[in-house]
Amino acid sequence: MQNEVVLLHGWGMNKQVWQLIETELAAELKRPVRALNLPGFGGEALPETHYDLDAIVESIDTFIQPNSIVIGWSLGGLVATRLAATRPDKVAHLVLVASNVQFCESDIWPGIKPEVLAQFKVQLAKDSRKTIERFLAIQAMGSEHAKADIKQIKALLLQAPEPADTALSAGLDILQNTDLRHEFSKLTCPITGVFGRLDALVPAQVVDELSRLNGTFTHKILPKASHAPFISHRQEFITYLKSVL
Repeated sequence: MQNEVVLLHGWGMNKQVWQLIETELAAELKRPVRALNLPGFGGEALPETHYDLDAIVESIDTFIQPNSIVIGWSLGGLVATRLAATRPDKVAHLVLVASNVQFCESDIWPGIKPEVLAQFKVQLAKDSRKTIERFLAIQAMGSEHAKADIKQIKALLLQAPEPADTALSAGLDILQNTDLRHEFSKLTCPITGVFGRLDALVPAQVVDELSRLNGTFTHKILPKASHAPFISHRQEFITYLKSVL
């Protein structure tokens, strides 16, 4: 039986964002492909316990077959990395899409400026829908067809229920406070990354740091893509995945 490909979405999103590539990816890779909702997103129930990274991993664990190829976009990449670290039997190959092992910038690590994430937290308390729209705008920033990308993502998101406020708030906390550099350095499965040169949330220079942390890490930077390369540069994205998987 072929390894199943599992797709994990980012913050404020749901599994519908993968619709544009799901069928094509399955055909090109000749494997089953399945997108999952993270808890609290797309109508999925919230975890019964405190909402944190481990609770997310716990809640999706039962839906993931052993030896899966797990593709995590943005926040989904943190989930996929923690899954690979704590349940190595589940992840035969880890693929990070526009993701980071520490999203918050520090003196020694490239990422999002802490004040940007703090600002999102403040705005979220006032108006969650507007905050997600602003996040979409930042995601597409730099892309040569940013407006079209945003329109496409918004249309896909509307096909599922809105995210729960608890999931949005806890998701921002995870992006603000998680540091998986140590776990990432210890992973023994193959690790692949796909990044956008114009990404305003995950700086392209992070690939050098990730390469230093783990020698099995291989990557591609799409020169004209930003934070959603699988939407803005679908064909390049699929072609590269086909070459490494």
